[in-house]
Amino acid sequence: MIGTWQELVIDCPDPTTLSAFYREVLGLVELQNEGDWIVIGDASDRTRLTFQQAEVYTAPTWPDPSVPQQMHLDIRVADLDEGERGVLALGARRLEGGSETFRVYADPVGHPFCLVTT
Repeated sequence: MIGTWQELVIDCPDPTTLSAFYREVLGLVELQNEGDWIVIGDASDRTRLTFQQAEVYTAPTWPDPSVPQQMHLDIRVADLDEGERGVLALGARRLEGGSETFRVYADPVGHPFCLVTT
């Protein structure tokens, strides 16, 4: 195991509305609200859902693949360098973006995900 699943980040045009929907559906509470970034879950140290505002948003047309789904996983690791070595060895590739607390990658078929330390 390289890391643990931290959260699923869902791009959307209105995080307030979509997070309220999922709070009701799943019986979760709001853990963090920065307006354009809202986190819900049952405890801050457990897996959670995050809603990120997308300035330009096109709704998925699933199952029609012409507009794919807009989500990515954040995976918490103890050490970014060690985590990076592990995911690259499994076939991921590093993408642009990131900071001291997270790095962005693509899985072997191109889906983005982040390794995070916070």
